[in-house]
Amino acid sequence: MRGNAASRRACPAPILLLALVAAVGCAPTTVRLAPAQLPAKSGDGPGYRFQNLAGGRDAATFQDQNRFFVCLTFSGGGTRAAALAYGAMIALHQARIDWPHPGATLLDEVDCISSVSGGSFTAAYYGLFRDELFTSFADRFLYRDIQGRLVLRALAPWNWVRLLSPYFSRIDIAAELYDARIFARKRYADLVAAGRRPYVILNATNIARGTRFPFTQDQFDLIGSDLGPVAVARGVAASSAFPFLLSPLTLENHQPLEGFQPPSDYRLGLRDYYANRSRYYWAQSQLAYVDDPHPYVHLMDGGLADNIGLRSIINAYEQSNGFISRDLGRIERLAIIAVNARTKSKDTISDHRRTPHIVPSVALATATTGMDNYSFDTVDLASRLAADLRQAQLAGGRFHAPVPYVAEISFEAIPDRRVRDAFYAIGTSFHLPAAQVRALIHMGCELVKNDPTVRCLLADVERAAAGRGPTPSACEEDTDAHPRAAEDIACPDAGGWPPS
Repeated sequence: MRGNAASRRACPAPILLLALVAAVGCAPTTVRLAPAQLPAKSGDGPGYRFQNLAGGRDAATFQDQNRFFVCLTFSGGGTRAAALAYGAMIALHQARIDWPHPGATLLDEVDCISSVSGGSFTAAYYGLFRDELFTSFADRFLYRDIQGRLVLRALAPWNWVRLLSPYFSRIDIAAELYDARIFARKRYADLVAAGRRPYVILNATNIARGTRFPFTQDQFDLIGSDLGPVAVARGVAASSAFPFLLSPLTLENHQPLEGFQPPSDYRLGLRDYYANRSRYYWAQSQLAYVDDPHPYVHLMDGGLADNIGLRSIINAYEQSNGFISRDLGRIERLAIIAVNARTKSKDTISDHRRTPHIVPSVALATATTGMDNYSFDTVDLASRLAADLRQAQLAGGRFHAPVPYVAEISFEAIPDRRVRDAFYAIGTSFHLPAAQVRALIHMGCELVKNDPTVRCLLADVERAAAGRGPTPSACEEDTDAHPRAAEDIACPDAGGWPPS
């Protein structure tokens, strides 16, 4: 029988010096779920869950807002990913639409944001502070030398003793920095209290299992923990804990919990080995936290499992209890915009006959190559959603599928090869020259403004607002749409980068 959380997470020390190290060097612990917080078999319950967020609108219009369902995903890639996502948000913030809610912007209609690594800074900041993103985020994060600040904190004398403790590490210093300097010490309880969309999913990776670990109450249920008291900065830190540069972030697993029953969707998924292997393995990985509990969960960069953050959205659509699947019957249009700042590293290893050194060449390649190879999920998802719509149309109304739009915003769409290669070559650290940050913000905005799928989405919405009713996606037949909402977007100045 394992002890309680306090005894398991205590900092034992046989002598006074070690006791002092332990006392000052313990990272924050997770809080055990109280009986009243346990989820129902449907998966409903208190805490940071999609169904508890009403988009800032009153209950009477809660269901109506699902007619137009928009999700964003932000990839990893350090400050360059955060800046590209920020530029995309500027474009969405300016795209005025009148359907289904008059006077709204496309950003107003965003229901969820799923992010990993660098993209999680932009996602979390918008989730907490909404339109303050456009007035303070750039100065507070994008133009700051976050990497340098982390080094200075780690070298501070008062942190030397803390880092001697086995219960405190570099990732905890990073989380403290983000908490104080960027996210104003906000907790997930603040997001619950605000009660509004978008639902922000910060994705980390469970390094023991190699699976996604999103910072949502649904996931924290499986480790018997309350997400509410957790600093949003710790979710961002876990999501962006790049291997070799930062250490894993550790959470407690309080399972087994008396009276806890996993949502029935997980048990049902175990029956789908032959019918749906993806659902089967997803359910198996989730139930392992409960059926085979280990006392701790160690998390690293979300890009190790999914570097564009799309798999949380795919699950929400495919799983019967997913937050998209549950409302699918009311969704007329489903838009997913993936902002992908992936790298295209130059191959230098293959230029030499000698065997690459295990550190850093092979280690870095092992960490980054897999992170950059998940971009084809957007193509796969687009095909899947289009197939579902065609099947629904052929079925003659026997089941419903929304009109889908899947756009990938990436450097690959830059027509000028020289410029495209320059953006691909930007580093993925948390400190970039101001000229590059400015160029990334401009490019994120321009890529959204000119993306064919985004433009045909806006054209469809304009037709719906004009009373011409829901129509099939213009993407299938109109690849050169000129919606006013896109034409009116004014992107920030690019500056002089890259130099000609």
